[in-house]
Amino acid sequence: MRFGWDLHEDGKNVRDGAIVKPGERLNWPRTIGFGGQHVVAMFGATFLVPLLTGFPPTTTLFFSGLGTLLFLLITRNRLPSYLGSSFAFIAPIGAAMGGGGMGTALFGILITGALLALVGVIVMVTGTGWIEALMPPVVTGAIVALIGLNLASAATNNVVGGDPANPDNGAVLVAAITLATVLIVAVAFRGLVARLSILVGVVVGYVAALITGQIDTSAFQEAAWFGLPDFATPTVSWSVVPMFLPVVLVLVAENVGHVRSVAHLAGDDSINRETGRALFADGLATTIAGGFGGSATTTYGENIGVMTATRVFSTAAYWVAGVVAILLSLSPKFGALLNTVPAGVLGGITVALYGLIGLIGIRIWLDNRVDFSQPVNQFTAAVALVIGIGNLTLTFGDLTFTGIALGTIAAVVIYHGMSALARLRGR
Repeated sequence: MRFGWDLHEDGKNVRDGAIVKPGERLNWPRTIGFGGQHVVAMFGATFLVPLLTGFPPTTTLFFSGLGTLLFLLITRNRLPSYLGSSFAFIAPIGAAMGGGGMGTALFGILITGALLALVGVIVMVTGTGWIEALMPPVVTGAIVALIGLNLASAATNNVVGGDPANPDNGAVLVAAITLATVLIVAVAFRGLVARLSILVGVVVGYVAALITGQIDTSAFQEAAWFGLPDFATPTVSWSVVPMFLPVVLVLVAENVGHVRSVAHLAGDDSINRETGRALFADGLATTIAGGFGGSATTTYGENIGVMTATRVFSTAAYWVAGVVAILLSLSPKFGALLNTVPAGVLGGITVALYGLIGLIGIRIWLDNRVDFSQPVNQFTAAVALVIGIGNLTLTFGDLTFTGIALGTIAAVVIYHGMSALARLRGR
């Protein structure tokens, strides 16, 4: 493993057609600047997760930065990636928080991370072939889509201020302004600004809420500038585990996709050999976060976008980003500011964001040309989506299976069951 980097040419510029490879860097002032861009790129999504789940934002940011540094170490400094908060956990965390509080949610995160780390070890030994067999594109797309669309009611509840029976007109107005900003920025600008449309939407929506008197800044004014994040420990509750298990499959798909994307963009197929280590690293980072009060982590597509735009794939920039995230997490005043974001702003953002998560699943189908004229693919997706969106929930003793868990199980079982029957018919 190399902890150093070769200087890319003169360290100042990247020629047309060239890229800064993971093992290279520009001069340190520029590298620090690119690291800052990665912090900005991940920030909008990373801080939204704790705001939506009730977790402390600074604690989430701390474990996000720490997880990124661990990821770089475990992947031998060869795989540029930022580990931000995973949206796949929002629904199970919400269910666990409602039933047993933050401690039980942390236990679910911890178990999920441990299982992902175990998958990483298995992949290091066996390769990724079995993952592709277990989760073909029609299954993976269905799981990702139902996780995003399962959250639709949570998004609309935020739009109306939290109580659908008594809508808050002020929250609705702010939600509309926030959503409109996201849409306009996404199409009116290019490059990094367009990729930060969610973050810009939050800022504009926040200003609108501030002007209309919907924000209480007293907690921000009283908070200290410097201090440790609020750490917490999990509470053992095996009943919440079924809610979290499907997320393991999503994290596997996200990590495998991330590694392949970076290998392709960097023009280095050897990066694919880090797949097992990437899964193990993300699993370990999630386990540690769950053990001490942080949100679960995953590799971030936002940062792939930054690398694509800048052509800088240097892992040095990610070391900078991880350190900056940890430093930001050491300011309670910063965390208090994030906690003042009102429901209307979150509503405007999540209407778009949760829908986009659902569309990622559909994009998986399109990119892999899933043939929906085949009954196996039709019923795999149809049944899983209805179960997930309708949030069918079943309880067996102390175990509760939510729509996401049951939809995931349905996707896997229906696909492989119907495929087996089709093979038997063809004999």
